[in-house]
Amino acid sequence: MTGVAIVGAAETTELGVIPHMSELQLHADAALNAFADAGITARDIDGFATAGFRPTEVAQYLGLKPRWVDGTSVGGCSFMVHVRHAVAAINAGHCSTVLITHGESGKSRVGKAGMAPSPASFGGQFEAPFGVMGPPTMFTVPVLRYMKDYGLTHEQLAMVAVVQRQWAARNPRASFRDLITVDDVLNSRMIAYPFHLLECCLVTDGGGALIVTSAERAKDFPQPPVYIWGTGESSETPIISQMESLTSSRAFRQAGGDAMREAGIRHADVDHLMIYDAFAHLPIYGLEDLGFCAKGEAGAFIWEGNTAPGGRLPTNTNGGGLSYMHSGMYGMYALQESVRQVRGIAPAQVDNVEVALCLGVGGMFGASGCVVFGRQPRG
Repeated sequence: MTGVAIVGAAETTELGVIPHMSELQLHADAALNAFADAGITARDIDGFATAGFRPTEVAQYLGLKPRWVDGTSVGGCSFMVHVRHAVAAINAGHCSTVLITHGESGKSRVGKAGMAPSPASFGGQFEAPFGVMGPPTMFTVPVLRYMKDYGLTHEQLAMVAVVQRQWAARNPRASFRDLITVDDVLNSRMIAYPFHLLECCLVTDGGGALIVTSAERAKDFPQPPVYIWGTGESSETPIISQMESLTSSRAFRQAGGDAMREAGIRHADVDHLMIYDAFAHLPIYGLEDLGFCAKGEAGAFIWEGNTAPGGRLPTNTNGGGLSYMHSGMYGMYALQESVRQVRGIAPAQVDNVEVALCLGVGGMFGASGCVVFGRQPRG
């Protein structure tokens, strides 16, 4: 892989509850903010990717005339996959400057398409008839198996939310910033056993955008470039009951392993970590499937403060989907925080971030995308 970098990154002007903007407008707001960050306009874009909306609609709305288009939509990790595809397209000469956008009215639902599964889909045929419908009920299946097999306690699961809130308390843009305790989590309303309310993602409005170009052009832009060292992607199954193992994600292992190998890094090289945390168990799976913890040990690793402020592996430093924001497809916000940390401008900035790893999930462990970022061009 030759050098490719992020040269523009921004979220929507507002995050949280935005009833006065449609999803399409959120895409545009994020794109305009990213243009301003990179010092360019829509005329400079010749590659475009998005998920949720058809890329043709968003491109038309933004006045883009792309030579390369990607509408890959595999859930919340779609934007990690878009980054990977943009790297390949730029290296192949298909385009030179790629815009990736996300906009979602997850809370206000202004201009939002329906989410009901088709009765002919795998989920519609083989899970919905048994009452398995929606993320809370789907994600309970693997985490209960994990708790039984590895002894993960309710307190350890709750600690994931506690740590995320510690990071969010340092972030003025976070939806929830008040510190919480394990007891607060366990005393919050039960949503679907074993998930309490504070172990489930927020439901918000917002969006974000990235601009990707070749490393040789990256220094011509006003912001410090963030170099893409390695990428990975994979899919497993669209229905939770067909995972190879309920206690591990093959898609996580494939995407994360490929990204780390391509980047040429070891675990000790990673200064900052983002793991998609729509529900509290996902950082546990991510830490183990990426190889930062042995199987069954991630719960204790988080409990001991290793991922918290001051810990040796700062993780989900924006507050995550549990406390920062979660409009439905959270991967864009994880990527934004990775870029901020490598640039050195994050609200909860970690010291000396040279290498950052960002892992996303799509659906209920159905897909994964992973990106490794570096402050310097890959040597």
